[in-house]
Amino acid sequence: MTVLTHIVYALAYIVAGLSIGVTLPIVLPASDPLLGWLAGVVTILGGALIHDVVTRLERERLASRRIHRLHATVEALAEELARHRATVAEEGERHGAAMGYDAVMQEVKLLQSLVTRLTERRAPRPPAGLAAGDRRAPASGEALAPAPPPVQAAGPMNDSSVLEAVRDALGADRIDIYLQPIVSLPQRKHRFYEVFSRVRSADGQLIMPDRYLDIAEREGLIATIDNLLLVRCIQLIRETERRQHSIVFFSNISAATLSDGDFMRPFLELMTRNQALVPKLVFELSQEDLRTGGAVTLGILSQLSRLGFHFSMDQVTSLDIDVEMLLRHQFRYVKLDRALVLDPDQTARVKDLRRRFAAEGIDLIVEKIETENQLIEVLDTGFDFGQGYLFGEPRLSRKPG
Repeated sequence: MTVLTHIVYALAYIVAGLSIGVTLPIVLPASDPLLGWLAGVVTILGGALIHDVVTRLERERLASRRIHRLHATVEALAEELARHRATVAEEGERHGAAMGYDAVMQEVKLLQSLVTRLTERRAPRPPAGLAAGDRRAPASGEALAPAPPPVQAAGPMNDSSVLEAVRDALGADRIDIYLQPIVSLPQRKHRFYEVFSRVRSADGQLIMPDRYLDIAEREGLIATIDNLLLVRCIQLIRETERRQHSIVFFSNISAATLSDGDFMRPFLELMTRNQALVPKLVFELSQEDLRTGGAVTLGILSQLSRLGFHFSMDQVTSLDIDVEMLLRHQFRYVKLDRALVLDPDQTARVKDLRRRFAAEGIDLIVEKIETENQLIEVLDTGFDFGQGYLFGEPRLSRKPG
């Protein structure tokens, strides 16, 4: 209703009430004049009540119409939003698939280049028989059987056999990834995992790093093997991310790997495009590599730290540690051997170092804790993280797939 309509209705019942109040005593002379005016007031009040009821009904009808229109508008907007979400999701899947495909292709290219480099460095195979210089001649009375392939030879493997087994394992994808937990103390809760490599020969024999690393270093293959381990670690991180597990991995990286420009350039490009993987990987460098690596090593560390990588120093043999250098290059962890931590001659220096690192936000991890008694001794020193066979041996990781 308009304002004019309300005024007309109000005037109508007011005029009707006044008219009744004036005319009733005239029509009924015997009646009391006050009765006429009471009848007029009742008429006015009744008209006002009817006016109010009609007004409320009209407002409710208008409100119902508005609510209906709003519901229709909301439904239309919801349908439009659903269409936009579907479009965005489809584009996101396409974009994610494209990025995932690009990342996988980059990893494949890195692996292909690494295997190619190993193949190029392959030494000629020794001829059949006793061509290997360190293979002993058969003792008197032994049958001279044809020599088996080096990777299948029984007993301890000589250096040539180990080298050949490593090369064959790389070509046949028999490099296994093992994980060992790093735990918080004293809760023993798994906080991180360190990544190790194990080589399997053709007959299933495991070749441990302490057996093949020196040989690989002599042959100039150590950087390539480290690079391959790093790519496998990236694949492992991607697999845990796909399974929605938030896990941080420690992976060794040597000065030789950092100075390997043919590998580091594509690796940096790969990680630049996969920033979500960066916080889940901590690079470990030995104290010796940090001392001797020079400007090249520190320069690559700076590039990695700008991407968001953090680092850990391990194989610490001296407590003369340049803390400022560690802070400049985003070192957030330092690993100390249990024997060094518990050395009575180093007690004061270990405590001072622990206080300094705690103030700077660097966590100390005690390695090689193997018994409960050793753990009790370490807990007495107040360290927060530990690693060793007591908390878990290195175990084979699931193969990414």
